[in-house]
Amino acid sequence: MIDEGRAAMESWHLPDEELRRYGERTLAPPVLWSVEAHLTACAHCRHRLAAGQPAVLRDGWERLDAELDAPVPGAVERLLTRAGVAGHTARLLAATPVLRLSWLAAVVSTLALTAVLAAVLHPVVFLAAAPLLPVCGVALSFGPRADPTYEIAVVAPMHTFRLLLLRCVAVLSATTALSAVASLAVPDIGLAALGWFLPALTLTLLSLALTARLGPVLAAACVGLGWIAVVVSTRGAGATGSTVFVPAGQLASAVAAVLAAVVLARIHRAFESPRRFR
Repeated sequence: MIDEGRAAMESWHLPDEELRRYGERTLAPPVLWSVEAHLTACAHCRHRLAAGQPAVLRDGWERLDAELDAPVPGAVERLLTRAGVAGHTARLLAATPVLRLSWLAAVVSTLALTAVLAAVLHPVVFLAAAPLLPVCGVALSFGPRADPTYEIAVVAPMHTFRLLLLRCVAVLSATTALSAVASLAVPDIGLAALGWFLPALTLTLLSLALTARLGPVLAAACVGLGWIAVVVSTRGAGATGSTVFVPAGQLASAVAAVLAAVVLARIHRAFESPRRFR
């Protein structure tokens, strides 16, 4: 039946006028559909179209090549696009190394281990470790040593500071969500189990502020070591194990976060020089 239909279609050919209008893209449905169906089955009419309007054939091959060469959006990029993020921004965000499955798996493993240690030893283990995760993420978010798309990001039509902020927001969002889930493993201290959030925000902002002078890796290392020193020097016998996580310590973290944000806003132009990240 299919062969009979094909033979019947090839027993007649498209008029020159319809073929010309098809090449000029001026045909409207349903004639357009009929012509396309005929061209699919009739090699003679396809040769006539290619010989009479070579530009149509060339344009068709160019569109096909563009489709085949176009990168396939990953799961993160598709999710960001559906959330309303612009396509070019979603692609730059999706290229963030710390949004890859391997890094997220490492974060989950780290949080699981610290949650177990917190349940066995003391909650301060988890409260001290959780704020360091976004700091590590900031260190790996941008720069020639960690970001395989660094050169592309530098020449992208977007300020480096804005791109860095977007990636840091993505890192902070991911680590905050995972840390919030891990907080359920230390229910004995109540709401104090969320005491890591303000320090995490503060350390992230401090790391960003120091990145302009020290670079992302060294800045994160300094902030991380400083945080460990603060937790150790303020250790106490309370439920949280450190005065950093009591209300007064949380207030101090909030003040430090505001100050770091102010400094970051004042020095944002310093991020536009690629030398800062080498």
